Amino acid sequence: MIRPCMWTFVCLFWAFGFSQNPLVPKVKLLSEEFIFEEAPFAQCHASTLVGMADGSVMAAWFGGTHERHPDVAIYASSNTSGNWSAPRLIANGVVSDTLRYPCWNPVLFANNRDQVVMFYKVGPSPSTWWGMYSIMDDNKKVWSESRRLPDGILGPIKNKPIQIGDELVLSPSSVEIEDGAIWKSHVEISADGGTTWTKSHIPSGEGIKTIQPTLLHLPNGNIKALLRSNQDVIMESVSSDSGLTWSKASTTSVPNPNSGIDAVSLKKGGYLLVYNPGVSGEDWSNGREKLNLAYSSDGNLWHDILKLEDHEKGEFSYPAIIQDTQGTVHITYTYDRSKIKYLKIALD
Repeated sequence: MIRPCMWTFVCLFWAFGFSQNPLVPKVKLLSEEFIFEEAPFAQCHASTLVGMADGSVMAAWFGGTHERHPDVAIYASSNTSGNWSAPRLIANGVVSDTLRYPCWNPVLFANNRDQVVMFYKVGPSPSTWWGMYSIMDDNKKVWSESRRLPDGILGPIKNKPIQIGDELVLSPSSVEIEDGAIWKSHVEISADGGTTWTKSHIPSGEGIKTIQPTLLHLPNGNIKALLRSNQDVIMESVSSDSGLTWSKASTTSVPNPNSGIDAVSLKKGGYLLVYNPGVSGEDWSNGREKLNLAYSSDGNLWHDILKLEDHEKGEFSYPAIIQDTQGTVHITYTYDRSKIKYLKIALD
C-alpha cells in the first residue's frame, strides 16, 4: 500500500517543476513495501528482479549472518496477485559436510527460450569467486541443480543481461583483482543463447576502476554500458558492434559514491536509472543514504524524477529495475542490510 506521506511527497516533487519538462514522464507510485518482514537471516543484500510469463514478478538476493560469512545463501520470493511469498532458499555454497563458501549477487534473467536463469557467484571473496547458474523448470517451481560456468566466465556480476535477437546474449560483468586493488569491467557474450561464452573488455584510463555495468539499447542500435566507478560519478562506454568492442570509459555528469546502479531501456523509448546521488567518503557506505530514480530520453542526459530514499544516514543501495510486458516498472533495493524494499511504478 502507498503511505499517504509518500504519495504527498511524490505530488510535491512534481509540483516543483519536473513535470514541466516535456522530455520527462510523470510517475505514479502504485505500491511501496518490504518483500518480507521476517526472514531466516540477519542481513541481506544485492537483490535482482525478473518478470514472469504469467505476469508475476520474482525477486532474489543473498542473505546470511553478514556478507562474506560462509552461511550466506541465495533466497527468492515471488509476487503473485500483489502478495510476496515467504523467502525461500534456492542456492547455497555447500561443498561438503565440512566446507561451505558464501554466495554473492544473484541475477535473474528471462531469456528468449522461455527460461528463467539465475546466475550467482560462490567463493570467499570477489577476488576469488566463481560463476554458477541454475535454470527454473517449465512449471516455474523448481530450480535445476546448479552448474559452474566455464573458467574465466563469471556471469552477470550484478545487473541483468540483455538479449539481441534469438540467440545473442550480452552479460554485463567485471572482476576485482588483488582484493579489490584493481577493478575492470567487461561483457560476456554468447552467440548461442548461453551455451558458450567469450569476453569483451571495457577499457578505462590509468587509475580508473570500474565494475558492475548495466546495459542499455540506444536508439541508433548501439549498446551503452553505465559503470560504477571510483571517480565519484557514473562512467559510460559504448559499443557499435553488438558488444564485440567498447569505447574507452568516460565520465558522465551523474554523481555516484562508488555504489551499485541499475538501469532499464523502456519499451516505448527512453531509459530509467536507479542510483545513489552522493559522493564517496572515508567510510565505504558514505553516500548511500540517498537513492534516486532518473529518466533519460536518449541515454545521455539524465533528469531525476523521484527520490526513493532521502536520509541523514543509512544504507539504501544496490538497486534492481525492470519493466514488465504491461509497461509497469518494478524496483528493489537493499534497505539497511536488513530488508529488501520493493516499489511498483507506472509512467504517464
